[in-house]
Amino acid sequence: MELRQLELFLAVMDSSSVTRAAGRVYLSPGAVSQQMHHLAEELGTELFVRSGRALAPTPAALRLAEYARGVIMRVRQIEQEFANQPASDPRPFRFATGATTLIYRLGPALRQIRQHYPQAQIEVKVAPTEEIVSGLLDRRFDLGLISLPYEEPGIQVTPLFDEELLVLQPAASRCANQTIGQIAPAAVASVPFVVYPRHSNMRTMIEKFFAGLGVQPRVVTEADDTEAIKGLVEAGFGYSMLPESAVLGQMRYYRLLRIAGHKLVRRQALATAKTEFPRALTKAVAVEIRESLAQPREAPARESKRMAKMAGAKA
Repeated sequence: MELRQLELFLAVMDSSSVTRAAGRVYLSPGAVSQQMHHLAEELGTELFVRSGRALAPTPAALRLAEYARGVIMRVRQIEQEFANQPASDPRPFRFATGATTLIYRLGPALRQIRQHYPQAQIEVKVAPTEEIVSGLLDRRFDLGLISLPYEEPGIQVTPLFDEELLVLQPAASRCANQTIGQIAPAAVASVPFVVYPRHSNMRTMIEKFFAGLGVQPRVVTEADDTEAIKGLVEAGFGYSMLPESAVLGQMRYYRLLRIAGHKLVRRQALATAKTEFPRALTKAVAVEIRESLAQPREAPARESKRMAKMAGAKA
């Protein structure tokens, strides 16, 4: 039994005539009649009897019609759900990103996505890179924005932009942080540091950077939130290294430094799980984010205030 047979069967039921049904489905009466014969033979029951010039359904046909309409309705619902059209995709779309990038870079992109796909159920999850990758692999997330380098053969990445990590030095008074000073590698070996937790991708990058300098930073405090780290630096708990977008242009109680002759740069990238059947909405959202990030950025302070409230919320 095929879906097309059920559709033809219902056309004959509604028309009470093979000829009229054939006209509705753009087939010859002979083709429709043959399909009805095959269907009746497969089910082992008579479906129609002649009543004058019309066809009358048998009790078996009436029961079949009830089932057939239910089956076709469910198939149409499935087709609609998986039509893979971005504008009409009814499935929840889950995007994951780090808090820093969300707060300081993604505001315009998310507003644009909401404008272009107002009916989409887009959810934003704040998570570290390692959790995002795990969520992509087990399909809890459709799209992630992660920090590279991160080796995982099961994901496909599209680089977006590079961002330098700068040293934060506690200051006794507010600094405008428009310029970046310098500090010698040996100088950072003797100061306390506030950094991201162990086993996080950011911590790994920072440790490899210092190892390349022959420096072992003295970690005194760990925090998994960029804003919390900034607050701890301002309170005098130690130095830190944070992405430039989170610290440039702010009036805070720290100075920004670069280790003389060395740069630590992280690459931000969009990531998806490798699959033979990519979701059209995933591709569309990825394009929106790439195009938005290619535009001139808003003032960091203004954008951060707007986006700080969005962490962990639905977009």
